[in-house]
Amino acid sequence: MQGKHAVQIVRTLRSAGYQAYLCGGCVRDMLLGREPADYDVATDATPAQVMHIFPETYAVGAQFGVVLVPLPDKQQHSPEEKTGASGRASERFEHGHVVEVATFRSDVGYSDGRHPDQVRYSKDPREDAERRDFTINGLLLDPISNQVLDFVGGRHDLEHGIIRAIGDPERRFAEDKLRMLRAVRFAARFAYEIERTTFSAIEKFAAQVHQVSRERVRDELTKMLTEGHARSAFLLLDRARLLAEVLPEVSAMKGIEQPPQFHPEGDVFVHTLLLLQNLPHPCSPTLAWGALLHDVGKPPTFRVAPDRIRFDGHVEVGVKMAEEICRRMRFSNDDTEQILALIANHMRFASVRGMKLATLKRFLRLPRFEEHLELHRLDCHSSHGDLTTYHFTRDKLAATPPENIRPAPLLTGRDLIAAGFTPGPRFKEILSSVEDSQLEGSLRTREQALEFVVRHFPL
Repeated sequence: MQGKHAVQIVRTLRSAGYQAYLCGGCVRDMLLGREPADYDVATDATPAQVMHIFPETYAVGAQFGVVLVPLPDKQQHSPEEKTGASGRASERFEHGHVVEVATFRSDVGYSDGRHPDQVRYSKDPREDAERRDFTINGLLLDPISNQVLDFVGGRHDLEHGIIRAIGDPERRFAEDKLRMLRAVRFAARFAYEIERTTFSAIEKFAAQVHQVSRERVRDELTKMLTEGHARSAFLLLDRARLLAEVLPEVSAMKGIEQPPQFHPEGDVFVHTLLLLQNLPHPCSPTLAWGALLHDVGKPPTFRVAPDRIRFDGHVEVGVKMAEEICRRMRFSNDDTEQILALIANHMRFASVRGMKLATLKRFLRLPRFEEHLELHRLDCHSSHGDLTTYHFTRDKLAATPPENIRPAPLLTGRDLIAAGFTPGPRFKEILSSVEDSQLEGSLRTREQALEFVVRHFPL
């Protein structure tokens, strides 16, 4: 649907006397036989002209010559939303619901290392292609004639599996430091090689990646983690000197030995890379980050004891470190909470078969427990390979009805007050004890629960 809409936009712009082509990643993906995630259009029409032709257009990046054209069934919006024409309006649309239309341009100056200081509109598609990041992203396609316009050698690099900066690599990365992370991501995603001078420029500018907003760094890393080639991406980040800049805590895992009886695969970094390699695809961002950071507390807690290598307290230390990383990367509160929960609970599986039934049920009802279980599977599969506990937990979860894991409370605070108890800190202890017995199966009714309270917690 989005592809047809993009082609129709090209036709409409052409009929109005303008040049228009599909451009960027959608052309690359089409030539590779992949379904594009999004479609972009490049034109010599200015944003004002595009907005005149398409009344429902949203000028979310007009200062850079970029507007959004929603799909026809997504164009029912209030005048206030239309007038707002801001980034907030664009957030109302999911991927696939809009086509980005950008005016041919050349960019002048990048004093902040991320955004052009000035945009100069152009009538020349070549000039527009030559200001883009990589040759494989600099292709234009006429969807009417199916002709590809290649001013930068992108087809050659697609055929030979090469990520190459357009023009002078140092200039491309000096303009926009985020391009260094994008180069790594594309190379990992397509299993391509980064061309030598392009790679050298990344190494040279790696320390300047901090000029990129933390949110954009986070988003690029999340894509690397979830696109199905996370291990390759993080190995390449390390080779390009970027890992130590964006995630020094992960870089610190290199060379940290582990007890071979539990981790025959190697050090903490090797172990973590194996988890990334085995991540499911598709994969939720929180599971991916949980896998990446689950052992982040091991380097600072490493010690060689008389019996074996130990990492005492690495879970607690890891939670604190991961909290700092999530804060630094501007994760949402919900995502942060889940990532920290994954790290905090990943070692609890070791004692799951010895847990009391009440404790086990409370464990099984952790929010998004399927991610905890999957992280445990990945952890075992990437070390000793023993999945006995994983199968035990999975079978227990499947055999236990949800209402038994999270039953309706037999008693509330009001019931305790009615029974003559004075509200206070003791209420929590009493209600927790009642719930324990309920989860164990020894209490099933409100009457039994009241008798239990009177017997064990006399007034």
